[in-house]
Amino acid sequence: MVQQKDIYDITIIGGGPVGLFTAFYSGMREMKTKVIEFLPYLGGKVPYFYPEKIIRDIGGIPMISGEKLTEDLIKQAMTFDPAIILNEQVLHMEKLEDGTFLLTSNNGAQHYTKTIVLATGFGSLKSVKLNLANAIDFEEKSLHYSIKKLESYRDKNVLISGGGNSAVDWANELEPIANKVTLIYRKPMFTGIESNVSKMIHSTVDVLNPYELLELKGMGGQMTSAIVKQVDGNDLREIEVDNVIVNHGFEINLGPITEWGINIENGTIVVDHTMSTSIPGIFAIGDVANYPSKLALIAGGFNEGPIAVNGAKLHVSPKESLKHLFSTHYEPLTSGN
Repeated sequence: MVQQKDIYDITIIGGGPVGLFTAFYSGMREMKTKVIEFLPYLGGKVPYFYPEKIIRDIGGIPMISGEKLTEDLIKQAMTFDPAIILNEQVLHMEKLEDGTFLLTSNNGAQHYTKTIVLATGFGSLKSVKLNLANAIDFEEKSLHYSIKKLESYRDKNVLISGGGNSAVDWANELEPIANKVTLIYRKPMFTGIESNVSKMIHSTVDVLNPYELLELKGMGGQMTSAIVKQVDGNDLREIEVDNVIVNHGFEINLGPITEWGINIENGTIVVDHTMSTSIPGIFAIGDVANYPSKLALIAGGFNEGPIAVNGAKLHVSPKESLKHLFSTHYEPLTSGN
């Protein structure tokens, strides 16, 4: 067990996309920065759940895969050499008499910091499992809750269950690759982005709603067909499938942060216009942050990170004026050009 006794200006809890960009901006603000990530790698849920998903809602980047975006964000975050702690979950927070915070992790490691930025996403995420008796027999063989490699579905018959952005996106991505894509959703209206839903409906994807999965058939972990049932109706259909992908959302757990005394509503942390929580010196950004007119996009999180860093900078040095900062004017970044 290593005791981390250096005092950092800012400690970012969460090494996903928003946390990584925040680490870069914190370094540009010349703050001594640390990132603590629960997973054994940086990037958060993007490289795990969506490595090949194409992201199109970041300004100036027409399209980029989740894997490539993660690689670029890690490279950018390392610009100012922040301390990176992986495979460690922060459990306890204590505010000391001198105003600094003491963070204690699951392995007993202690971290001292003047400010904290929570970039935890929704905390630990677990896919909502398919509630069928034999579903476990097919998991990780022909039943999946995320897509790692699109190519593995080439020429296959794929059934997707879900009606949100992830389900609709995967249907559109798989449509030109798979032999046949069927998407079922238990509600009459989809919750995905309208343009993506329209694209799916006008493609070769066979859309059935409101329908739900009733039974999986197959042996040895390999699915051969699935029976779907019309919700509030009597229609039953047996669909030939090689793979089933379930996108029924996630179980959200903020974990020990809920015991820190921070104002939490509906599983998210309430912040003000500076991204400050109800505890001075602690900020929240990304999916976990809750404020009016929240923009639930990566681009929105990229805006929140610098705002939180600026707030943290003022918390650490309240008497110093905070000047506008642009990477194009920042000499350590431009002197090599």
